[in-house]
Amino acid sequence: MSDTAERKMRFLYALRSKGVTDARVLTAMETVDRGAFVTGIFADRAYEDMPLPIACGQTISQPSVVGLMTQALEVSPRDKVLEVGTGSGYQAAILSLLARRVYTIDRHRRLVREAETVFRRLDLTNITAIAGDGSHGLPDQAPFDRIIVTAAAEDPPGPLLAQLREGG
Repeated sequence: MSDTAERKMRFLYALRSKGVTDARVLTAMETVDRGAFVTGIFADRAYEDMPLPIACGQTISQPSVVGLMTQALEVSPRDKVLEVGTGSGYQAAILSLLARRVYTIDRHRRLVREAETVFRRLDLTNITAIAGDGSHGLPDQAPFDRIIVTAAAEDPPGPLLAQLREGG
């Protein structure tokens, strides 16, 4: 078994051991290569279950946290999802395999540009990445079936709740 295959196998085992049990979420996380979103000196740690630094003083979330948050979101194939906090784009990429459409917004233009580059490379065509203040959401695209906030926030901003579809 190659070193990469073994690392990916350990990666999936770590997800399961931390409580990620939803088959669709596990398949999406197995399909989307976290290594595509981790560059530079931390690239060799892409398959470890830990957050890693990315540009603009941000981090790519710990894979088990991504898995648990995605699982809790209960995304269906018909859903339109808003993610606040694009970061590396990893969470949006996972969501793109589970939802009909994903909108992701981040205040750091550089992160949005870099994420879009990875989305194109991976041929993920159902993601729209936008540079802006995520606390305002995207009223022009509302309502959303699901909203996930992966950026630091005290409480869910009111405008986001107003953009969530009834029952979302």
